[in-house]
Amino acid sequence: MTKNRETDLVHNYDVFQNFEHFFDVSQDLFCIVGYDGYFKKINNAVSDLLEYTTEELLAEPVNHFVYSNDKEKTSLARKNLRNQVPLFSFENRYETKSGKIVWLLWTSVPVEDKKLIYAVAKNITDKKELEQERKNHLKRLTEINNEFKQLSYSTAHDLRSPVNNMLSVFELLETENIDKEEIAEFITILKSTTHTLKENLDEYIRVLNYKNQSDNQLEEIDLNNSLNEVLTSINALIHNSKTTINVDFSAIDKVHFNKSYLKSIFLNLITNAIKYVKPNTVPSISIKSKKQNNTIQLIISDNGIGFDLDKVKDKVFRLFQKFNTHADSNGIGLYLVHNHITTLGGQITLDSEVNKGSKFTISFPLK
Repeated sequence: MTKNRETDLVHNYDVFQNFEHFFDVSQDLFCIVGYDGYFKKINNAVSDLLEYTTEELLAEPVNHFVYSNDKEKTSLARKNLRNQVPLFSFENRYETKSGKIVWLLWTSVPVEDKKLIYAVAKNITDKKELEQERKNHLKRLTEINNEFKQLSYSTAHDLRSPVNNMLSVFELLETENIDKEEIAEFITILKSTTHTLKENLDEYIRVLNYKNQSDNQLEEIDLNNSLNEVLTSINALIHNSKTTINVDFSAIDKVHFNKSYLKSIFLNLITNAIKYVKPNTVPSISIKSKKQNNTIQLIISDNGIGFDLDKVKDKVFRLFQKFNTHADSNGIGLYLVHNHITTLGGQITLDSEVNKGSKFTISFPLK
């Protein structure tokens, strides 16, 4: 063997080793699947996310791990791959060993002569959960709007008759030509009609109060538990972005608030801090509690791109307001945060400068 040939072999071996290392350490999910529907090779990210060992994943068909509602469309996509149709931006759900559902975004390419499919996937679970949460809130806002419209129509219709009756009584009253008996009768009619009007109004107020109480249920919430639930749901996003999160609830660790609202606040502010980090900067987030006079404060700070408050002023928390060209920016997240807080009597303020991060201070009224 010539010296040049030996050098080429060593070089090729080094390149192969580097590719193997890249395959193993990548945070994206890399896998090679046979035309028979079984994994042939996977990297650590696959087993880490799905919570199965490599041996367990290789022993069952890929569809065994796919979420039941997505098995059919996944089988169809794999059939297209075997027909030499590459797959781009294909989304489906997998079920982990512990029963959690995760969303994956796939790019897959078939290699006919080897009867193999080379695929890479990104974990987009956090993005899907945010999208679903926003859809649910917008749907609920639409429902509430329609309910109040219907209530307004009903109110106008139901109150029209008693009001018209009252007006008729006033038209009938001729004070200069009336005796005491007629006055007594008219007063009786007026009293009865007014009483009916009051009953109707009381009923509408009762309905409105009931809706408000059911929508804004309050309870004592452990801040650590609520935050940990959110961090677990976006673990992949935090890991992939190398985000550091410093938490200090030593001042106060419980608030009286709506549980789902608090989780939504954590979720939106944390993911925004990661999404809008400064270029070439590792996201860093601080979350702490504070007791200030008669309020409990939750302070969430980041080192992101920040806001020019002189320009945005009071638009920050308005619906569909965008302040950058980020692809995922839709102007809903901060609106939801503001709505959650103010609906239950709290306040939120923002301190920020461009490229110097943002600090959100949330004030909860004491129970």
